[in-house]
Amino acid sequence: MLSRKGIIPEEYVLTRLAEDVPDHARWLLFGMVWWLIAFAHGDLDHSTRLQRSPGEGAAGGSDSFVPCVTSIHSFTSAFLFSIEVQVTIGFGGRMVTEECPAAILVLIVQNIVGLVINAIMLGCIFMKTSQAHRRAETLIFSKHAVIALREGKLCFMLRVGDLRKSMIISATIRMQVVKKTASLEGEVVPLNQIDIQMENPVGGNSIFLVSPLIIYHVIDKNSPLYDISPLNLHHHEDLEIIVILEGVVETTGITTQARTSYLADEILWGQRFVPIVAEEDGRYSVDYSKFGNTVKVPTPSCTARQLEEDKSIMDTMPLSPKGTIRKRSVKLKPKFTISDEPS
Repeated sequence: MLSRKGIIPEEYVLTRLAEDVPDHARWLLFGMVWWLIAFAHGDLDHSTRLQRSPGEGAAGGSDSFVPCVTSIHSFTSAFLFSIEVQVTIGFGGRMVTEECPAAILVLIVQNIVGLVINAIMLGCIFMKTSQAHRRAETLIFSKHAVIALREGKLCFMLRVGDLRKSMIISATIRMQVVKKTASLEGEVVPLNQIDIQMENPVGGNSIFLVSPLIIYHVIDKNSPLYDISPLNLHHHEDLEIIVILEGVVETTGITTQARTSYLADEILWGQRFVPIVAEEDGRYSVDYSKFGNTVKVPTPSCTARQLEEDKSIMDTMPLSPKGTIRKRSVKLKPKFTISDEPS
């Protein structure tokens, strides 16, 4: 299904490369480079000669020798200098001289590489701590969508809820119908995406998700579902309805997105969602164990077009049905209470 899998797999995200390069590996790598520079320039031999016979070195005029990096005597000292350059400690005992242009170039490269890798690692840490995808997992949709009468018109309905107490700011919801269509000229569009107008209790596409809401779409002559009937709701029907919920996470300010989709056989005709918000002792409580439960209601088994053209169909429909509850098992929190803080 189109909306239930990401297009780009996680293993191809470039920022994960920084996590595979630990700090000590960079220090060892550049420590080896500094040791090679000192070895090629003869700094190690000169330092060894000065340590063994300092008097001879002074007598022979070896004081005029200028090393590439001062105080580099072994690989250990080169490794310590690499750490000083990488983390900009600078104890003062070792420094680069103007004797070797290659050493100056390596110093510049190591600083640039260190800044780039540190920036990537900070970005990875921020992405891990923000966890926008984890916040999207707490935005839930009903397992099935339903089509039933509301205000005398056929409506496509679904339920959306938020399991966390923190709010989603500027939450918006939109729907698209994806199906195969053909133009008047005979052109076949296999995945034609059609936006459909949503209705919700606060109007427009914006929603205030303080409690679970039933979002519905009125099936009228402008709707792509205008000619849908119960006979079309089977798994062979080339139809998918995608629902996208977007908003800003209150705690981090990061935009998050949750989406789901409903195939033709996941749309229940002639059912509606049971109420899950109840008032108890001055508080409104939400029973999420009934989040996906539906109940059968009298609904004409015809398309919205036929219902609009033949108004006599509504005269045969009972007004107060006694339906049976259709239970949907959903692994969610059993209860969530909404109450005002005591003043």
